[in-house]
Amino acid sequence: MAAQALALLREVSRLEAPLEELRALQSLLQSVPLSELREQAAELRLGPLFSLLNENHREQTTLCVSILERLLQALEPVHVARNLRVDLQRGLTHPNESVKILTLSQVGRIVENPDAVTEILNNAELLKQIVYCIGGENLSVAKTLIVEISSVSPESLNYCTTSGLVTQLLRELTGEDVLVRATCIEMVTSLACTHHGRQYLAQEGVIDQISNIIVGADADPFSSFYLPGFVKFFGNLAIMDSPQQICERYPIFVEKVFEMTESQDPTMIGVAVDTIGILGSNVEGKQVLQKTGTRFERLLMKIGYQAKNATTELKIRCLDALSSLFYLPPEQQTDDLLRMAESWFSSLSRDPLELFRGISNQPFPELHCAALKVFTAIANQPWAQKLMFNSPGFVEYVMDRSVEHDKASKDAKYELVKALANSKTIAEIFGNPNYLRLRTYLSEGPYYVKPISTTAVEGAE
Repeated sequence: MAAQALALLREVSRLEAPLEELRALQSLLQSVPLSELREQAAELRLGPLFSLLNENHREQTTLCVSILERLLQALEPVHVARNLRVDLQRGLTHPNESVKILTLSQVGRIVENPDAVTEILNNAELLKQIVYCIGGENLSVAKTLIVEISSVSPESLNYCTTSGLVTQLLRELTGEDVLVRATCIEMVTSLACTHHGRQYLAQEGVIDQISNIIVGADADPFSSFYLPGFVKFFGNLAIMDSPQQICERYPIFVEKVFEMTESQDPTMIGVAVDTIGILGSNVEGKQVLQKTGTRFERLLMKIGYQAKNATTELKIRCLDALSSLFYLPPEQQTDDLLRMAESWFSSLSRDPLELFRGISNQPFPELHCAALKVFTAIANQPWAQKLMFNSPGFVEYVMDRSVEHDKASKDAKYELVKALANSKTIAEIFGNPNYLRLRTYLSEGPYYVKPISTTAVEGAE
């Protein structure tokens, strides 16, 4: 089939008006597997198809775009960057929207591929051309590409800022259109994932502007459109830089997160809970939260309540945040931090261990796994081991393989057993017989099934 497609492609390149052949090729390509086309990648000559785009013939252009979409998927991004640069440059300035989108999607593939992107970055002219061509577009795909290109290196960010594209994006971020603002903040958050991106945003005063918009959000009836994205931006910023510095410099961020947990809107609660999880994923962030004192304890009580009563999706987000908050690597388990974790845990509900066990018994594998992750997060902390050991039936629950039926749940249980068995304090707290049972479980692996005795019993017929 791929051979037929190649024959038709050769035919197209020989003819001046190959409409019939293009229709046949488009139809044939729908049934040729991509794997077959990839095997023939070296034979695919796409230049003639790109040339046909230059003629002002609507059906021909539509057919060529459809064929190119399929054939380009069979080519590696590096090959596209090296061999089809001129065609891409032309495509970026094409009057037909579908040709531009096709070209931009290929530029996107190149930018996402570390080997292919160097082909663009080593060619200043091409990079400039791409940046300027995209500049004329108000497509969100163009904006996303600008951020991806800017994120590659300080040099590529420089091209994008000189072209005025990043400035335009930042203008829209602080502009009046709340929906545009919401999409822009996602892109700015991606840019902030790189060190040079964060430096640029700080120098341009963008971080201060975002903080000021959060300050004024109470007076804006439409703030629910963009506020979640703005809060996420600070959450990511805090964990990449320093939670303490970000929270001290932008107190409105922490204030807003606490406020959002009080909201009646599940979207707001979800974002607040995710952000608490991100913030509390390292020790410095945990200490920032601890400094808020009884406020944080009240917030934990709310998260405990939501983990029990919210929708399944929000329950899982609460459990994931709690796993992140409670986990302490052995080398960071100072007496103070262990006391803090224990006090946080007891703030969740009257009997947190029983709360999570109840959640893990619900017939939803995702919930079951999320609850097991909370147990795993605290499993290497002595206070939690004592709680588990003294909780009636808990040790049996951990050892019981019949509770988990699917692979994800068996894996999650195995991680819990591993965390317990590898802890230095477990033998002393659980006692040697239980410690040996944990080691046996560990050596048997996550999917072990106990052999059923097949001894025949006389008279059983």
